[in-house]
Amino acid sequence: MAVDPRQVLAGILTVTMFVMLGNMIKRDHFDSYESGHADAKAIEHNVISRVTSGPWLEDGSELKPCWKKPVVDDPQESEGFITFSLTNGPEYHVSQIADAVVVAKYLQATLVLPDIRGSNPGDKRNFGDIYDSEKFITSLEGVVKVAKKLPNKVSTKNLAVVRVPNRVTETYIAENVEPIFKSKGNIRLATTFTSVNMKKNEEKSDSDSVTCLAMFGTLELQSEIQEVVDSMVERLRTFSRKTDGRFVAVDLRVDMLEKKGCQASSGSKTKSCYNPSEIALFLRKIGFNKDTTIYLTQSRWDSSLDSLKDLFPKTYTKEGVMPIDMKEKYLSYEISEYEKVIDFYISSQSDVFVPAISGLFYANVAGKRIGNGKHQILVPANVAGSSVADFVSPYVSKKNHLAYSCFC
Repeated sequence: MAVDPRQVLAGILTVTMFVMLGNMIKRDHFDSYESGHADAKAIEHNVISRVTSGPWLEDGSELKPCWKKPVVDDPQESEGFITFSLTNGPEYHVSQIADAVVVAKYLQATLVLPDIRGSNPGDKRNFGDIYDSEKFITSLEGVVKVAKKLPNKVSTKNLAVVRVPNRVTETYIAENVEPIFKSKGNIRLATTFTSVNMKKNEEKSDSDSVTCLAMFGTLELQSEIQEVVDSMVERLRTFSRKTDGRFVAVDLRVDMLEKKGCQASSGSKTKSCYNPSEIALFLRKIGFNKDTTIYLTQSRWDSSLDSLKDLFPKTYTKEGVMPIDMKEKYLSYEISEYEKVIDFYISSQSDVFVPAISGLFYANVAGKRIGNGKHQILVPANVAGSSVADFVSPYVSKKNHLAYSCFC
């Protein structure tokens, strides 16, 4: 019987693809996996449920906040104001909010509701365009006084700009911020990020409860954007009928893969980013089949994603999932902040989250998922095994994320 050359070629490609797996997934610097390998095995023993057609983990119970809202006894009113902006996307917003609240609480200053600035010049919007302003203000009642805007008598031109490190400490505030605040009366904060470490501190601090409240109890989407996110999640679940409505969200953005930070240096054995082909092979290696629905944080389709779609036909970007009547407002090159926020909250709600890119997006999505009991965060690494549990993020397997200091 004649042999179809196309079938021969397809067979060779399939074998080659899986041979590549052994050499493809190298050690990355998301976190240390070797030390957490035993913890991952324990997770496999306890919570893996191989239902439907994929290696899905069962969600854990939603955790409850274990921080205590600070009680203020006859606080001294301060006439000073602290202003700041939210920048660089929702993964930064969480940390910027926390630092500003901690500083304002320590100085007994009034915090001014921030504006939101995108990466493009002139891309500026009000806090309420994305987040629920009233929720933010009421959540901080009794902790920090919040003003919706700076009083007219205070000129923004005369504000002293004070830079603070992410996860600012009370010692740093006392030594570097308080003297300027007392001298100037009003200041503008800018948070600097020297690392993306979101691991919990072993040492306790008086500001821990304030930090937890600010990070996990203040930000909610305004209603219209929340409806967009909900409709997209519902549509992804509809696409996932063969997997009981479960889907995978992958933080994979082509523009980020092209940046220097994602390019491994010559001879380096570490990886901080994974391309579409590598993610496709990784997901197949650990047992997800072609019926798995995948949501990518990439906004529009790019030809480099074809290799992923070849193995997982149900792979979508925002343009393939967002309601048509919402695309003009939320899916345009001029309004990137909306797109980032949508990605952040869909990634937080998905059944599985895979960060193809190391960074703060991964760290803060992980924090939000931990609080909601969604522990299936899978990070590619060079572990020899092929089980889902081998790749569970150490943020979960070792419970070393800051969120575990805030939720019980």
